[in-house]
Amino acid sequence: MYIIRMQNMQFHSHIGVMAEEKEVGQNLQVDLETAVNATPIDDHLDSTVSYGTFYPVVEKIISENRVNLIETLAQKIIVAIKNLDSRIETVTIRIRKLNLPVDGVFNNVEIEMKQ
Repeated sequence: MYIIRMQNMQFHSHIGVMAEEKEVGQNLQVDLETAVNATPIDDHLDSTVSYGTFYPVVEKIISENRVNLIETLAQKIIVAIKNLDSRIETVTIRIRKLNLPVDGVFNNVEIEMKQ
């Protein structure tokens, strides 16, 4: 078993509860971690899980969904990534909203989900 991590993927989305979030959109950062139950053999890609398939899946889900909650987005991404390959045992995702229409001083809001 080993871990694949993709960190700080950047996207623009139109998710959120507030009207401003849906209209103007905002920037997201996404970290994805997968636990893979595979043993690479003889340097052949098909003996393991290709992380090259992850980014397009995340990008498509974010661009096609205008959900209210980042938790909903996280769940959709987890299911899609797990469906790519049966050797993916667990998926952990962190989604950060960077520009929130919330009064206060802070860098971002982040959620983390694992399945």
